[in-house]
Amino acid sequence: MEDGVHCNYLVDAKKTDYPQKEEVPKSARRGIEPSMEDDSSVPEIHGESTCPLLDEQLHRGKVPGLCSVRWGLAVILHISFFVAYSQRVDLSIAIVAMVNSTGQQTSLNVSKDVCPGPSPAPPNTSQPTEIKAPVYNWTPETCGLLLSSFSYGYLITQIPGGYLTGIVGWKPVLGTGLLLSSILSLFLPSAAELGVVYLAIIQALRGLSQGVIFPAYYTLWTKWAPPQELTCLMNFSDAGTTLGTFFTLMVGGITCQTLGWPAFFYIFGGVNCVWCLLWFFLVFEDPDSHPCISTTEKEYIRSASTQKGHCHSWSLPLFSMLKCGPLWAIAVAYFCCDWLFYTLLTLLPMYLNRILHLDTRESGFLSAPPYIGNWLGHIGTGLLGDFLIAKNLLQLGAMRKFFTALGKDGPNAFVSLALLPLPPTQSDPFLSPVSGDTLSGWRRVFFLSGAINLFGVIFYLGFGRADIQDWARVDNTP
Repeated sequence: MEDGVHCNYLVDAKKTDYPQKEEVPKSARRGIEPSMEDDSSVPEIHGESTCPLLDEQLHRGKVPGLCSVRWGLAVILHISFFVAYSQRVDLSIAIVAMVNSTGQQTSLNVSKDVCPGPSPAPPNTSQPTEIKAPVYNWTPETCGLLLSSFSYGYLITQIPGGYLTGIVGWKPVLGTGLLLSSILSLFLPSAAELGVVYLAIIQALRGLSQGVIFPAYYTLWTKWAPPQELTCLMNFSDAGTTLGTFFTLMVGGITCQTLGWPAFFYIFGGVNCVWCLLWFFLVFEDPDSHPCISTTEKEYIRSASTQKGHCHSWSLPLFSMLKCGPLWAIAVAYFCCDWLFYTLLTLLPMYLNRILHLDTRESGFLSAPPYIGNWLGHIGTGLLGDFLIAKNLLQLGAMRKFFTALGKDGPNAFVSLALLPLPPTQSDPFLSPVSGDTLSGWRRVFFLSGAINLFGVIFYLGFGRADIQDWARVDNTP
């Protein structure tokens, strides 16, 4: 927000029914169109209105806060992301129970580059026995292929998903992607029985389905979130991803061990399908189409939002986008952050099982706790960010850079500490831990992930900006 000014504009309805003119400093007029310079009652943020006044004819009652339709939508999205990420990590925890690792652990224990195996359990142990379910002799390379298949499909539909959302709207795109992914989850046990190729295809199709979810999600808040509430609403919605991860890892390990891993997919997949069907009846494309929203809230959202109607036409300013440094800063930051995040999200349960020799239940319990902290951080930073902006304690650009650095350097410190106790690396050219399952291999992948994440921080701090670019502006005239 280096070139913009954020300000709050409050109207005391008890004093007057009409907005009062205020003198706006010249510094606050940068980025305002010439046709708007005479209207000093409209504050600006990066050339866009932050909180324009409601229509003069509208009854100026109190705009609802937490008990509002927009916050109800945030709760629905919170649950929807819970569903989406429960599917994203289900195979990560289930694969621990799906693979017969006894023989592999026996051969690995002869190496000095692995942790010693657990002592044999006494005959009458009180630990619950694992339910009989199909077990496969998949190699570490096969497991890596299966876990990464989701990402192959997920990568393909990211850009088309955002483009399609701008044409047909976010509701059908997001809902269809979530529903298809949930249905495909029910076919995972059968696909595993048929073979590795079939399971990889189902995983890739689930990735294709979920690839459209986030592009649609970013579009919907341009229609539903007043800019001064955007950070809080988005972070609360996003927090469903980490809560879903926490719950699935925690409960999934227990379910796989007590009911069997096929039941885990059937139970979670069935519940997710029911939610997706309800979702279509609970959400609406914009405030104008919602049947229960109050007139006050509708006008508040409509007048404050920077987006009216669809995001773009059939043509996109691709050349301008490719030349945009701030856009590349966001893309690089996301790439680097996701590298570390999804490495831990996808492979941590397998690491705990293959290297530390923990069972399915223990792997789930130890993989889950970081995500409940992430959930709390999502919600807390959203509230704090909006507070800092509302009180003019930080500009928007500075706030985003501060939280980006804080959020990325924390995992880097954790990864660095996690690497210290490990022995020096041995000569092994493969960077992925799924080849050989050695401590040195895992050390390399943790180090590489931390280095990439740190690069993303530096790149974003150098090139990130918060002002709306010229090519991204939308004509809001009816």
